[in-house]
Amino acid sequence: MDYFLNDTQKELVQLARKIALERVKPRVAELDRNGEFPWDLVKVFADAGFYGLYIPEEYEGVGLGVFELALVTEELSRIDAGSALALAASALGTFPIILSGNEEQKKRYLPRLARGEILAAFGLTEPSAGSDAGSIKTTARKDGNRYILNGQKVFITNGGVAKVYVIIASTDPSKGSRGASAFIVEEGTPGFTYGKEEDKVGIRASATRQLHFDDCIVPEENRIGPEGAGFIVAMKTLDRSRPGVAAQALGIAQGALDLALEYARERIQFGTPIINFQAIQFMLADLGIKIEAARALLYQTARMVDAGIQDVAKESAMCKVFASDVAVQTAIDAVQIFGGYGYMRDYPIEKFMRDAKITQIYEGTNQILRGVIAKHMIKQAADAVKLLG
Repeated sequence: MDYFLNDTQKELVQLARKIALERVKPRVAELDRNGEFPWDLVKVFADAGFYGLYIPEEYEGVGLGVFELALVTEELSRIDAGSALALAASALGTFPIILSGNEEQKKRYLPRLARGEILAAFGLTEPSAGSDAGSIKTTARKDGNRYILNGQKVFITNGGVAKVYVIIASTDPSKGSRGASAFIVEEGTPGFTYGKEEDKVGIRASATRQLHFDDCIVPEENRIGPEGAGFIVAMKTLDRSRPGVAAQALGIAQGALDLALEYARERIQFGTPIINFQAIQFMLADLGIKIEAARALLYQTARMVDAGIQDVAKESAMCKVFASDVAVQTAIDAVQIFGGYGYMRDYPIEKFMRDAKITQIYEGTNQILRGVIAKHMIKQAADAVKLLG
């Protein structure tokens, strides 16, 4: 479909595709096998200007938006979703500073993040606070002009490779989610250490670590927004980062379909390529329909975000849920088309199946997000009834 990309966006897609094919693809198998973070590709992405795409020009960014970031993430994920996360996860950690940081914080961190000199990460999830983000146990006790952080974060993407972390901690546990605050914690801060590096099923080129805070001293000027605004900072961030997960999922789905189409043209059974069988054609057609629908939903949501529409929680959740469900189904069906070969590590399709699953889990499980979507629909329906009198 024609999504009416402007010349800049078309050039960006072409550049991302070229980098994905020429620089990322030769590294995929090795990075996946070794669980190695792709520092060499981070430099390639930085040199291409990808890290500054969504950062305002006054902070040395390109001054584009979530839509352009999604376009690049999709193309990179079409080849390797793990490597693409080195870009997308840094955006997740940068959004809170862009959206809620003060001018001094923006000037201090955004230029380096835009240049790709340093990476960022976002710390919300804890051992007992995943979907229930309001039950975080990490605390931040005020002590003069500083805060003392204690607690633990888990499953943090870019953990151990990022230099800047936005951490959600409770400054008033008695208030639940309303007592949470957001803090910028730099690597090397006394009391801040890394836990084990996780050995993941998929996206193995992405670094995932635990973060530990033991009497970690954070200056007051590193607090983002007022005390008690942490949960709002987190939700505003996720509303704008979930299209990035959708873009990753969309890229995985498209990459899996690309491989399935290629294999179906080459695989001969009963004297003919299997792509000539109606059963295979119907599978491919259904996958193509769903992928295009996911793309349309994602692109429109990203454009809504960039247009400055404030309440995009429903649409952001919708595009993430739909694209990730499509990614998993596409990868599974693509493996089916490959047959026994699809289950072998010698063929690249099995990796897409492993990579796809996480997109249904992180930045809000699809079950939780369906609840978010339903709540917004119910409220909108009630508002419509009131409007009609």
